[in-house]
Amino acid sequence: MVRLKDLTTEELFTSGHRLCAGCGAGIIARMTLKALRGPTVITNATGCLEVASTIYPFTSWRVPWAHIAFENAAAVASGIEAAYKALRRRGAWDKDVDIIAFGGDGGTFDIGIQALSGALERGHDFLYICYDNEAYMNTGIQRSGATPHGAATTTSPAGTKIPGKPEFKKDFIGICAAHGIEFAATASPAYWNDYMTKVTKAIEVEGPAVIHVFSPCPLGMRHDSDQSIELARLAVQTRYWPVYEVDKGKYKLNMKVTKPQPVSEFLKTQGRFRHLFQPQFQHEIDIIQHWVDENWKRITALCGET
Repeated sequence: MVRLKDLTTEELFTSGHRLCAGCGAGIIARMTLKALRGPTVITNATGCLEVASTIYPFTSWRVPWAHIAFENAAAVASGIEAAYKALRRRGAWDKDVDIIAFGGDGGTFDIGIQALSGALERGHDFLYICYDNEAYMNTGIQRSGATPHGAATTTSPAGTKIPGKPEFKKDFIGICAAHGIEFAATASPAYWNDYMTKVTKAIEVEGPAVIHVFSPCPLGMRHDSDQSIELARLAVQTRYWPVYEVDKGKYKLNMKVTKPQPVSEFLKTQGRFRHLFQPQFQHEIDIIQHWVDENWKRITALCGET
């Protein structure tokens, strides 16, 4: 496990970026770069983290970093990894380089999943981190494949008849694990030790690894900016966001939530779910609770937990 006293005091993701106060992506990026082991190259899909951290002519990244289009963060990471392999074969490079790709849920679940699937299938040695704020927050808060049932977005607005997005969240880690990769995991920034331990574990893997981390968004989720970490903690403690890993095909539950809070405690903190607490839509909270309960049963069964 990562110990606080062992972390570097050097800031490789620095202050001065334009991310919103309380943005989960900035917290996640800073935590990630605190866990690095050596030379690192970052590829970053278009999104909040990219746009707000590199306002020309400034940058918050103190490691080599490349802005990548929405759809190809994993493809470019694959190319960089292959280039370093070629340099090693020629004797022109002798160091291990960690390749890390960052993408939001839109650039991962939807637009970028083809490139990611291809990279996982080919076995490129890199870490893909999806910071999931559960919508296309950078381009106007449109729904994505990661947006949960009942959430109001600009393309799934809550009205008098339809209570937000009708579909449910995609099983992203299940899709990644199905490629037979060595390591895939979920995480929450509220549990920094678990997340940073997973980052260090993932970059040691010979081959692709994936981490899916909950990323609070005060603007799109419509919560107070000083409540981001509390929201990330509630996501876990209501079992809305199970924290587990898949290591060499074996599922392991990292956070055993034995006395969960009702999912309504998570929902009521966010404006995107405010309409669900109106009388005509309150049954939707029961539907979400049922989904949470069934998903928890599925994950714990895979983990061999009773």
